[in-house]
Amino acid sequence: MAMLLGKKVGMTRLYDQEGRSVPVTVLQVGPCVVTQVKTVATDGYDAVQLGYEDVKPSRQTKPLIGHFAKAGTGPKRFVREMRLAEDLSGQFKVGETLTVGVFEGTQRVDVISTSKGKGFQGVMKRHHFGGFPASHGTERKHRAQGSIASHATNRGFSGRPKKGKRMAGHMGNIRVTTKNHKVMLIDQERGLLVVSGTVPGSNGTYCVVKTAKTPVKVATK
Repeated sequence: MAMLLGKKVGMTRLYDQEGRSVPVTVLQVGPCVVTQVKTVATDGYDAVQLGYEDVKPSRQTKPLIGHFAKAGTGPKRFVREMRLAEDLSGQFKVGETLTVGVFEGTQRVDVISTSKGKGFQGVMKRHHFGGFPASHGTERKHRAQGSIASHATNRGFSGRPKKGKRMAGHMGNIRVTTKNHKVMLIDQERGLLVVSGTVPGSNGTYCVVKTAKTPVKVATK
């Protein structure tokens, strides 16, 4: 399974062989530097740590500057690690640079990013409630959630509403994984990966791109 770090550039469209317009998302993926290789002997598990996009040393702590210096590179802004099977840990070397070319031959990818923050929202926007009637008999309650009845207390466990009760609150700005994006185009010269569909987050949002864990099975005639 391949994994790289990158950021969302924006959306555009491509046309398939049948002339249909396909909405796509352009991702700037790599180059990523292998900043650390973890093994069972040294860390208790096998993993590879990747760093993406240089950052000024003044914006990093001295321990992190020394950590990146061991890999022969400068401080990185976005760092993530990927668990590996024990027999795959020897395929990576500290200081090695990985590019978008690792996805050559890959048909589907999963993308992990952070969704747009929308602040404090009501139940109609946050949970798609229908709201109160807009005709006679409703007075300044059109977008209210209504009574939560017995859900007001989690009797026997606490005095708070039951966990997961759909109410108004903070919306967005959370980690989201979208699965099975079709790889439409790979531009190795500019480090671009074009995938079908939408990727959560605004333009410039950092993301993690992985080979699809459960790829869609395409029926063959």
